[in-house]
Amino acid sequence: MNCKNCLGIFVAGIVLSVSANLHADDYLIDTKDSHAFIQFKISHLGYSWLLGRFNKFGGNFSYDEKDPSAAKVEVTINTASIDSNHAERDKHLRGDDFLEVKKYPEAKFISTSYQETGDGKGVLKGDFTLHGVTRPIVIDVTQLGAGSDPWGGFRRGFEGTTRIALKDYNIDFDLGPASKELELRLYIEGIRQ
Repeated sequence: MNCKNCLGIFVAGIVLSVSANLHADDYLIDTKDSHAFIQFKISHLGYSWLLGRFNKFGGNFSYDEKDPSAAKVEVTINTASIDSNHAERDKHLRGDDFLEVKKYPEAKFISTSYQETGDGKGVLKGDFTLHGVTRPIVIDVTQLGAGSDPWGGFRRGFEGTTRIALKDYNIDFDLGPASKELELRLYIEGIRQ
């Protein structure tokens, strides 16, 4: 193989790589109009459930219907925006026993892979950073739909669930044996850019 062929193959590879990325649509998660939510659920002493949400977060994702495995997601959460519908409890959750929001003002998820499993479902893997610790997590995803909106845009929506062990993120306040894991639920609606 001569140098001309090497250069030609190299250039063709770049063109194919760029054109493959051109098919993915980029979406901004619609938090401005409250069409996206991050909620949590944890057992309260094994007797009931504590539910809450994060009121401030943002992010984006890319998705290509012809190549879903190329999907990418990035979400940043303002940890001080935790809201369990009880001011004193929220103050405790923001403090040293739990989120330490002054020291760790953000939690972040960056995807590493996505695999569709059929019927609009998939498995999203990525790195989740919380309380200064980054660990891999797996999110079970369902695509809710995609299409035009009344304002001339195009939207795509997903929901996802995952469970995390609090001790994995150095949160070790004793809530009892039934409260060692937290369920996160994500409802994400994105506006195509």
